[in-house]
Amino acid sequence: MWKQYIKLTWFQLKQQPIISAVSIIGTALSICLIMIFVMMKQVKVASIAPESNRERFLHTMLCGAERGDEHTNSGLSAETFNAIFGNLVTPEAVASYDIFTSATLANIPGQYGIQADVKGTDENFWKVFDFRFIDGKPYTQVEFNSGIPVAVISETISRKLFGTSQSEGREFQIARKPYKVIGVVKDVSILTNFAYAQIWAPSSVFNQGANMYNANQKITGMTSCTILAKKKGDFKDIKNEVNRKLEEYNKSLESTGYKTNLYNQPYGHEKTILITLGKHEFEPDVTHINRIRYIVFLILLVVPAINLSSMTQSRFRQRVNEIGVRRAFGCTRRELVMQLLSENLVLTLAGGLLGLLLSIVIGFVGESMLFIDTMPTTSIALPEIHLNMLLKPSTFFLSLIFCFILNLMSTGIPAWHASKANIVNALEGSLNNNR
Repeated sequence: MWKQYIKLTWFQLKQQPIISAVSIIGTALSICLIMIFVMMKQVKVASIAPESNRERFLHTMLCGAERGDEHTNSGLSAETFNAIFGNLVTPEAVASYDIFTSATLANIPGQYGIQADVKGTDENFWKVFDFRFIDGKPYTQVEFNSGIPVAVISETISRKLFGTSQSEGREFQIARKPYKVIGVVKDVSILTNFAYAQIWAPSSVFNQGANMYNANQKITGMTSCTILAKKKGDFKDIKNEVNRKLEEYNKSLESTGYKTNLYNQPYGHEKTILITLGKHEFEPDVTHINRIRYIVFLILLVVPAINLSSMTQSRFRQRVNEIGVRRAFGCTRRELVMQLLSENLVLTLAGGLLGLLLSIVIGFVGESMLFIDTMPTTSIALPEIHLNMLLKPSTFFLSLIFCFILNLMSTGIPAWHASKANIVNALEGSLNNNR
């Protein structure tokens, strides 16, 4: 049956090339715009290595130190992290790392250096995020606690420094201090901004300033943390445990007059990426933001559907005689509507496929504009898009849904109106259904 519909559609394409081309292009542009919106969210929310467990992530990026009218916002200090997050028993793992990467000079002694994004982390960082090691291994708790100057580097940095991706055991310098390569990982996109860096070193050695403010008893600093839950259903228990630890920590600070504020953190992954610089005291309203996003999707569907509907009506008017003949030979209204919907669905799917391909091309060409990082960053790198970030099963499934909805919205009413046409009037070339 579908083979017959495709043949009929191809025949109609040849009979009405301009209208059919406009319909396909209109559908393609509509699907393209919707898919770009979907992809812009997807690269931030969908699970992408080395953040393959985003649905199980809880993040704490912000910390406030309060005393009277004094109010300081920053990341966590090492002391605050250890007191609240260091001994949690509910999660699978908890990692601490620098909020920002640091653009730092890396070089081999006696050679010109290169700028690289460096991030200090703890040993649990490698348990929370799933990096692909191509040489060596991550540093351990013993190496972290001992302050041994080791580092994990990306494949690109390894090739720039040593001319090979197999550089375990080689020595180089970060900011003129000697380090030994302990592992090499596949390059990481800046769009996985919690895991991203080009060089990772123990924060016990490479420390951007874990405790920025001595005046507030070292509550705030430059550390953030990510919690990997065993399952998403553990989020409530984890937050309850964090709140208990926070209450205990604040009791220990009572003599100083300071109070630690985590702003209801840790947040889930989607809520965390909505945090904007300068609005740390406000908890992002994910429901409201998603509601706006759905309204935009609806507008992007309804507006082209109205335009395509008028073109579909025009195309049906040119097929009035055919509709009349089919009705005269016993074709029911339901059968006629299904045929017209099916034929138009072939056109819509063609436009949808074209729109999906176009959105992927635009994603690659405009990656530096479309996928600008919403989180505060000091990175020297630009967003880098890989095909597996854009072309996922969920993306293809969504494009099919959008095509189906657009087909129903643009074709359903004109098809039903055409099926109701009086047989005699249809044979005379009119879609008027008055008897």
